[in-house]
Amino acid sequence: MKTIHLNRDNLQTWQKQAEPSVMALGCFDGLHLGHCEVITIAKEKALEKNVQLAVMSFFPHPKTVLTNGKKQIQYLMPLFEKKDKLQRLGVDLFYIVEFDKGFSSLYPDQFVIQYLAQFDVVHAVAGFDFCYGSRGAGNMDRLNQDSGGKIGVTKVEKVAYRDEKISSSCIRERLLTGNVEELPHFMGSFYKVKCDWDGIELTPQPYYTLPAPGCYAVTLEKKETFLKTEVKVLQQHDGLTLKCATEIPPEWKGTLSIVWQSRIVEANVQTCKKKILIS
Repeated sequence: MKTIHLNRDNLQTWQKQAEPSVMALGCFDGLHLGHCEVITIAKEKALEKNVQLAVMSFFPHPKTVLTNGKKQIQYLMPLFEKKDKLQRLGVDLFYIVEFDKGFSSLYPDQFVIQYLAQFDVVHAVAGFDFCYGSRGAGNMDRLNQDSGGKIGVTKVEKVAYRDEKISSSCIRERLLTGNVEELPHFMGSFYKVKCDWDGIELTPQPYYTLPAPGCYAVTLEKKETFLKTEVKVLQQHDGLTLKCATEIPPEWKGTLSIVWQSRIVEANVQTCKKKILIS
């Protein structure tokens, strides 16, 4: 998969190099089941038309830019992890558009012409609520018209769990209330956070969201080895910190992952369980 960072300075260069593609559009933070549905449908269209499968995402998050930084989005997934998952989904091209005030001021038809039509996009796929252009005035019902009739459009209807739309926002809400056991219904798997372990402290890597303060049943992962244990999320004056209930093997120093499985109600918290290593 080829990853291309787009901004106003290099836009024309990449336009000239573009080849026909079907484009999936969205922020794709967390790559939840709704996002995967959009990409799967886009992949089917790309195969049908015998062109490349492309994904276009935006960074930083539009809400952060549009509120002048007053609203900071808690990301679910860093860029490197998003790239890995997109590659596994069969994406050929991953465009990351620099979202700034200039980009946000484009009229809807300007966005479609400059970022889709001039990139030789033959078909665009996005969720039913995807919007684009200044003040979000563009939507999937007018994209074909904004392209001068050149780009086909597939609008993906709501993907839901128990009639609730699967979205990055609802995943963040569950993390921030500690309901991690519900996340597989939205993400297809338990939420996973990569951390750095120096033998003393567990430090989450950037662009992940920790669950609410409390005690959680988790699995620590290091390559092909797993450790079932409990981790406490503690609120400190300078933010959240992590404390593991069992001793982490010294040979695990470096990067490991925490898989958040369920919150432990405080009244039922037992003394630290003996560690279980599964190789």
